[in-house]
Parts: sequence; C-alpha cells; structure tokens
Amino acid sequence: MDFTNGDFALAKATIFSVIANKYLKQINQHILPGGQQLLHIVEGCIKANRQSQKDFYKIYYGYAIGICMRYCNTHDDAVEVVNDGFLKIFKTIQVFNSRYENYESSLMGWMKSIMVHTAIDHFRKNSKKNYLVGEIEDLHFQIDDSSETSIDKMSYKEIYGLVQKLSPVYRTVFNLYVIEGFKHEEIGKKLNISVGTSKSNLAKARLNIQKMLKEANLKLYEQRKII
Repeated sequence: MDFTNGDFALAKATIFSVIANKYLKQINQHILPGGQQLLHIVEGCIKANRQSQKDFYKIYYGYAIGICMRYCNTHDDAVEVVNDGFLKIFKTIQVFNSRYENYESSLMGWMKSIMVHTAIDHFRKNSKKNYLVGEIEDLHFQIDDSSETSIDKMSYKEIYGLVQKLSPVYRTVFNLYVIEGFKHEEIGKKLNISVGTSKSNLAKARLNIQKMLKEANLKLYEQRKII
C-alpha cells in the first residue's frame, strides 16, 4: 500500500481495514463441497461436461455475485458480469494450477481474479472517460474516532450499502485498492488512467464515505434525542 503519507497502510483500526475485513469475511461465507467431490466437478468441467459446469456454477454463483456486485450499479449488470466470468472460467479451467496446499482456496483465488478482471472490462466498456476526476494535489485526510466506531458496529449489509452509493468510478477504484489490494500503478494500468487520477478518485471515495458516516451518526443521534 502506498497512499499519501502512509495513512492508508495496513492500519488495523482504520475504517477501511474494517470495511475490507467485513467484505472478505462475507464473500467467503458459502458452502463448499468436499475435496474429492470438488475435484470430480472440476475434472468434469475440464471435459466440458454440462452437468459438472452446472454444479460448479451453482456452488460458486453466490461467491461470484458477491464480488461482481461491488463493481456494478445493478444486480442485472452483476449477473451479466458473473456469466461472462464463468464462461472464461470454463474456457480456461484446464490451465488452472493450485498454488496452495488448500485446493479450494487456490481455486477461489483464481476465480476471484477472473471475476474482478471481467468486472473491470465491463466497467471500462460502459463508463465514460469524463466520469474520472482529474489529478488533484495529494491530501492527507483524518478520519475521526466516531467514524471508526460507527463503521465497526455496522453490519456487512450496511457497509455494502455505503460503498454502493459511491459513483461507479469511485467505487471501482475504492474496491480495487481497499478490497483487492492493488497498488495505484496497477489500478492505473487496468483502468487506463494515471496514478494521480487513481489516487484522486480514492481520496474522493474516502471523503464521500466519511461524509455518509457522519450523516448516519447525526441521524442516529437525532433519533436518540427523540426517544
């Protein structure tokens, strides 16, 4: 991580670390088949067996849609990305090589990479260049304690709702940096923007999320006053 002044680096107590942890915990909550059964399904997919492909799709659809929804404006868009992603998976699954001792974890990591890149392709195809803000001076944004406290108490659904309210470009850069762990140089190459523009969009996303958190805190405070 290389955000300005290092304020975004791996800080466990920060708002964005909390968001990332809750996201990752949520998308990994799905039912997997036993090891041998999964290997059998994957072998069937390699042979283009339709039943194996259907089983694979059914098992991992929830995992895939959770990833793609982070980059899409609507559920229909996310389903389109998911289906495109699965087509790529079935076309290339024969080249998959497990990099870890845990076959399932390795497979999920490989799938995630395909889904994220498919979502990026979808974003680039459907976005307008003028949605990307230009470069601005590097800024150091302080996040107050109340924001950190409130985000820690929020559910995944509530956090997800906040991030989804961001504009498409802010949301995309935010997800790539905070959730996927890409550096600004990598994001710039993937989205065909400069490093400075990537940083600017991330900064704007952070400001918007902090603003939404403050508004949520104010609303909660006013509700408590009424009670």
